[in-house]
Amino acid sequence: MYAGRARAVNRNILTLQEISPYHHWMIPTPATPLPSLRSMTGFGRAEVGGRTLTLTVEARSVNHRHLDVAVRLPHALAAFEPDVRRLVQSRLERGRVEVAVQLAPAPGASAQTVRVDPALAAEYVARARELGLALGVPGDVTLAWLLERPGVVRLDELDAPAPEATWPILADAVGKALDELVLRRAAEGEALAAELSALRTDLQAHVEVVAARMPAAMARYQARLRERIRALLGVLTEVAIWAEKTDVQEELTRLRAHLAELALVLERGGPAGRALDFLMQELNREVNTIASKADDLEVSQAALAAKSLVEKMREQVQNLE
Repeated sequence: MYAGRARAVNRNILTLQEISPYHHWMIPTPATPLPSLRSMTGFGRAEVGGRTLTLTVEARSVNHRHLDVAVRLPHALAAFEPDVRRLVQSRLERGRVEVAVQLAPAPGASAQTVRVDPALAAEYVARARELGLALGVPGDVTLAWLLERPGVVRLDELDAPAPEATWPILADAVGKALDELVLRRAAEGEALAAELSALRTDLQAHVEVVAARMPAAMARYQARLRERIRALLGVLTEVAIWAEKTDVQEELTRLRAHLAELALVLERGGPAGRALDFLMQELNREVNTIASKADDLEVSQAALAAKSLVEKMREQVQNLE
């Protein structure tokens, strides 16, 4: 009766094939493609019911350097923790992920069962009648009196469901909760990607301002140096050193290359957090170098604005998987 539910989550449990004792209940299906960029924060909830029980699963995730999975299961489902953990690992790559599972009886079913001890009840009846005869007390034992005797009627917890009946429901619920979690992470990732793209465009504009101003700035540098040369013929060594310190062509070339790589990473999508973090470091290094060499007001202003944009991008990148 759970075949339909199991098929609905097979894409979530591909990594469980051949490594889980329950893999023979899993029908292989193609994996879905990764979305563009995904945030590391999100929440998903699912409730799946069987004939005798209902499972509620909540999955939430926050930022983390690696994938850190915490699973909380009822005692009756504790044996499934490794399999639930693998389900999460098959869908996510980074973030602190907490999966909480609650087990409840199905609607109309009870979590307890009534058990009667006929042998003990018969013992009560026999002893009560013997006592009545011995003391000469008239009357007979009633059912109401008998049911009130300790131990005759008791409430017991239902036996734990069999694994073959429970795992398909649990896998279905966890899979659906992860579906919602991934969708929310993807939605937030798209927003982050849009903001990063906008910041990248602004940064590119400032880089071009620097590039456009550099010929005039270099001309002024050279003019000042020529004046010094005319005044002091002995400053030729200073000319070479000054030109080297103020030339930022190499930094501009590397900046443009990094920005082109950033555009490719944003377009490619997938788990790109580490790659983007590295690019932010490289962009920051080149912008700092240009700012330290700047000897022109507009170049200095553009370099400072570029540095601010790189910092904003770096903060956003910290949220990406």
